[in-house]
Amino acid sequence: MTDPFGPELWVTEGGDVAGMAGFVFPTRMVVIRLASGGLMLWSPVALTDQVREAVAALGTPRFILAPNALHHLHVADWQAAFPGVEVHAAPGVSARRPDLDISAELEATPDPRWAQEVDQVLMENRIATEVVFFHRPSATVIFTDLLQNMAPGRFTGWRGVVARLDRMVGPKPAVPRKFRMGFRDRAAARDGVRQILDWPAQRLLLAHGTPLREGAQAAVENAFGWLRP
Repeated sequence: MTDPFGPELWVTEGGDVAGMAGFVFPTRMVVIRLASGGLMLWSPVALTDQVREAVAALGTPRFILAPNALHHLHVADWQAAFPGVEVHAAPGVSARRPDLDISAELEATPDPRWAQEVDQVLMENRIATEVVFFHRPSATVIFTDLLQNMAPGRFTGWRGVVARLDRMVGPKPAVPRKFRMGFRDRAAARDGVRQILDWPAQRLLLAHGTPLREGAQAAVENAFGWLRP
């Protein structure tokens, strides 16, 4: 249920969620244990008794991260279950979820309380601005929707055709075409990718795709090759 992926980092697979036009997506949560002992929960999955017990066995949740305006579905349940936890959300989340108690909006620079362990880059996009994270102890870079590589057979019929043309599915992580078109400022996007490639990343985690335990930098560079001038 909650599997180790690297030093002080765990992955929890959640159930499927329905998106637009009948597309159904897998969900994945990342749990990071900070040096303080508190936990950082990235993109929380549905809160079940089993998931709650597995997370509580690792420590006490201190921060919840909603990394873009599409990944906030289960945040309220986790916040209610762990009083005192802070929600830090990407730009756009507060407008979609005015019901959430958001402590701070994620910015281009990390909060000082986790800056020594977790770095971040803000990637502005018309569909959903995303904050990409890097966990230093495990050398893991974490993407939400900007990189995807779901199994080719996940979608069928016309959805399968759309997913293939959009590059949501495939053997390697790729930036879906809709997100490519969502970058208004290509120069700013290139700068963000350069910052990501400056991280000494070895592992790669995505919300919708196959995790990589090695070759993270090469995978990211290849996925964003279309963005080169």
